[in-house]
Amino acid sequence: MTMPRRLSLKRAALAAAAMLMLMSSGGAAFAQQAKELTFAHQDMLVPLRLVMESGEVEKATGYKINWRMFSGGGDVIRAMASGDVQMGETGSSPLTAAASQGQDIKLFWISADIANAEALVARNASGINSMKDLAGKKVATPFVSTAHYQLMAGMKMDGVDPKSVNVMNMRPPEIAAAWERGDIDATFIWDPVLSRIKGTGKTIATSGSIGKRGAPTFEGIVVNAKWAAANEPFMIAFVKALNRANEEYKASGKSWTPDSPQTKAMAKWTKADPKDVSAAMALYTFPTMAEQVSPTWLGGGAAKAMAGTAAFLKEQGRVQEVKPDYSAFVTTAYVEKAMGK
Repeated sequence: MTMPRRLSLKRAALAAAAMLMLMSSGGAAFAQQAKELTFAHQDMLVPLRLVMESGEVEKATGYKINWRMFSGGGDVIRAMASGDVQMGETGSSPLTAAASQGQDIKLFWISADIANAEALVARNASGINSMKDLAGKKVATPFVSTAHYQLMAGMKMDGVDPKSVNVMNMRPPEIAAAWERGDIDATFIWDPVLSRIKGTGKTIATSGSIGKRGAPTFEGIVVNAKWAAANEPFMIAFVKALNRANEEYKASGKSWTPDSPQTKAMAKWTKADPKDVSAAMALYTFPTMAEQVSPTWLGGGAAKAMAGTAAFLKEQGRVQEVKPDYSAFVTTAYVEKAMGK
């Protein structure tokens, strides 16, 4: 074998070794990248904000979480459909729309029973004293949200022709600005905007009052089903953190003041006024782990509520198809494993 030939083989070996090192480092980088997710959150005042502030899930799992704020559940669902977001919080109406379209997602946590936390508020001197008075008025709400669903359901229950009402699609910050300018007569919305407008408006109906009449709503956390299956230890750790935050609120929430660290954390992540946090959170109820997996919620009630919502959304032309069963989009698995079952 000639000297050049030996050098050629040596160079080839070195090149192969370099390639192996590159592939190895690339594999390590991929593994590191895999321990990362983007979470789409909104501005509702729920205990999840305490988890976001504490960084406890990141510390427990080693994952990097990119917390991205969105203005509405429809935006969250679209981001998840695009693949940019692996997990997010959304109301039952956008969730149902996504499930009806066959999006590969799972509802695994009820972050809040909305109860009275969303409301239809009419501007003072608008002449609106009931649902029937909405005819001919400008009413703003984020389309495909739980508030939009209940606004339309409430009008239907009270015999109001939706075509007679100028229902306007606005995100929460846009609603706050439009209210200040006097551009709208009423809005169906949640906090922190709800607290800001109540002082110059009258509450006509709440999510709780409409829910009792047959159109219940909830806030939930959903995840890309394949991502969840591939990251089960993270899912269990996340559920445990969510429950811890719920328990903290139940134990001490009533004593939080505007200066409490918990209140400041809630305000930081939602842009709410600290003085409004306590009263706003009191309008929600936050299910315990046992309640999460019960027939009321993940054990059947959530899927039933989604079925009712889907029928309404189809009637409104928001979805093309109603699934025969929505339980395929709900799972109790991660809560049960977090409970040690």
